[in-house]
Amino acid sequence: MTDEPDDEPRMIDIELGRIVLRDHSVAAPQYIYLREQGGHRSFPIVIGFPEALELQRVVTGVRTERPMTHQLLLDTIHALGARVGAVEIVDVQKNTFYARIQLVNEAGEALAELDARPSDSIALATRSRCPLRVSEAVLEEVRVDEEADPLPGPPDPEPTEDPGDETPDF
Repeated sequence: MTDEPDDEPRMIDIELGRIVLRDHSVAAPQYIYLREQGGHRSFPIVIGFPEALELQRVVTGVRTERPMTHQLLLDTIHALGARVGAVEIVDVQKNTFYARIQLVNEAGEALAELDARPSDSIALATRSRCPLRVSEAVLEEVRVDEEADPLPGPPDPEPTEDPGDETPDF
């Protein structure tokens, strides 16, 4: 028996594992790999070039002269007296991931829950250093680690030829 209600999915803490930048072009798909904290499961998400660059900037500590979009969003959230409590990847349908951003006040009380693209959500989570989670069901459906059970679902989208620039594992 679990302590969680039946309608709430079990959430797994994850972290950014690596960023793969391909062709330095907005037309080429970019990839991030997320991995289970303290575990062995992982999965890729295809993201846009601007979001991949934002993640790379945050991870490598590069600062821009002026706020970029994700920094502006985070500054706006803080200016309104809130903070990002968590980012959760909650669903996947036809190879499209769905995420939500949870906003809380300084006491940790829920203020709002926003539907968002995972790429923006992960960039915001990385910048704000909030918890990043994925539902157990989504993780089991999309995992690509070697120990995964053979489940139907999307194959590992990482190209086998010319993977481009890859940010090393963090």
